[in-house]
Amino acid sequence: DARARARAMASKISHIPAVVSSPALIAALLSFSIAQIAKVFTHYHATGKVDYSRIVGSGGMPSSHTALVVGLCTSIGLKEGMQSSIFALCLVFSLVVMYDATGVRLHAGRQAEVLNQLIVELPRDHPLTDSRPLRDTLGHTPIQVVVGAILGMSVAYAHFVYWMSTYSL
Repeated sequence: DARARARAMASKISHIPAVVSSPALIAALLSFSIAQIAKVFTHYHATGKVDYSRIVGSGGMPSSHTALVVGLCTSIGLKEGMQSSIFALCLVFSLVVMYDATGVRLHAGRQAEVLNQLIVELPRDHPLTDSRPLRDTLGHTPIQVVVGAILGMSVAYAHFVYWMSTYSL
């Protein structure tokens, strides 16, 4: 039973602060961090330029938000069981985040590209020519979301296996 295993695991790690000892939180944050770091390399592969600002930037390959929520969802599914209500909640939350990344945020980024181009083409004396460009790397293509999901699942599974072998019950 998943709850009995969780209680036994909790008793073994009771000396570790609860937030830090949460395998789901660790898997989610680890997935997010790996995705953000990977963006430096995927950006270099696509453009030939190293851009360390990609570590903290949104958009790009892979989707770190997707990796985060899918890593959380996978970890909870493995720990609590796929039939649990908390897994269902995480799954719905993950689907909303992925839909938003490929829908609203992607299209907002594409609109920002168009608006930035229009501003560049304005006459020099137009008041908007001095405005800062809008951020256009907001959303993700479906493949960026899929890669983020695969990354989140993989990291969560690997972390779960490590966690269970370290704190075997």
